[in-house]
Amino acid sequence: MLLDLPSNREEGWRWSDLSALPKWAEVHGKGAAPHALRELPWIECGREGPRLLFVDGKLSVESTLGPIQIAPLAGEHGHALAGHADGEGWSLKLGRDHAPQGLVQIVHVTTGAADHLPSEIALDTDAQASIVETFIGEGWTNRLTRIRLAKAARLMLHRRVLGDAGFVSFTDRADVGEGASLVSVAAAAGARDTRFDGSISLTGEGAYAEVAGALLARERQRHDANLVLRHEAPNGTSRQVWRSVAADKSTCSVAARVEVARGAQKTDGEQSLKGLLLDRGATINAKPELEIFADDVKCAHGATVGELDRNALFYLASRGVPRQEARALLTQAFVADATARIGEEAVREAFEADVMKWFG
Repeated sequence: MLLDLPSNREEGWRWSDLSALPKWAEVHGKGAAPHALRELPWIECGREGPRLLFVDGKLSVESTLGPIQIAPLAGEHGHALAGHADGEGWSLKLGRDHAPQGLVQIVHVTTGAADHLPSEIALDTDAQASIVETFIGEGWTNRLTRIRLAKAARLMLHRRVLGDAGFVSFTDRADVGEGASLVSVAAAAGARDTRFDGSISLTGEGAYAEVAGALLARERQRHDANLVLRHEAPNGTSRQVWRSVAADKSTCSVAARVEVARGAQKTDGEQSLKGLLLDRGATINAKPELEIFADDVKCAHGATVGELDRNALFYLASRGVPRQEARALLTQAFVADATARIGEEAVREAFEADVMKWFG
């Protein structure tokens, strides 16, 4: 596969390290989940909904589709990574006032090669869905997701990025209509590098979008998030909450941008980008941006980077809590600002368990 990758001289890619992708692109996957991955990370919750298993981008016969269909989908022409995510993918289209029977769970297993898969989510008026995607294995996992939410539709889309080695890249394109709601939380708590590339447009009056991420990195890992959120209609509300934790010589980078169009009066937008350095050799980059062309808005942004509170560590030590456990507890509390956005208790607990497991 011929890859035309952007360089770090381009502003949107300045913090990304794509050097390993050509190697993964040349390797052929095993096509079957290794025995060690047979215990798949499904989340046990009240009503079981559709469960899809993709191995190297191919649907497994073990899947239960429900309202989801497998259909040919186009990639994004001109995008360095999403352009390769074309062919057969999964599609969820719900009619007016419809919803799946329960939580939609999709597990993606990559077995050591490049794995490309497109998807689309289209919810009609008053439809709603809750989706959790979990990514495991090793290799390059490349995903393109297009989202269209009609009037008063509600979508909860959450992602757990686990796995042993490799790179996971997401490209999201979302259109949020009048009174519709999109809530998306991602947690990168494995050993793989990540790239989150998102563009969300609030095109309907009173639309709501909330995007949160917990990025946990160690050794020489790199996490990179680049998100643009556009307010194009009045009375829109947006929230961006990113929590980065970097240990050893790892790097976490977040560039979050809010754009408010001239006619998008009464916009309410907030950005909160915070980083926690666990070691002096680690790096955290935070770049919040606001571009406002309307004159009656309420927008705020903030970015901070710091270390664990020594007084809190001392307090826990005085109560007999081992140092490693104390660091884990304080870090979990730090990233809870992001994971608390998850409404379903079972899903939120799974994300919190991933964070604690990151500490071993």
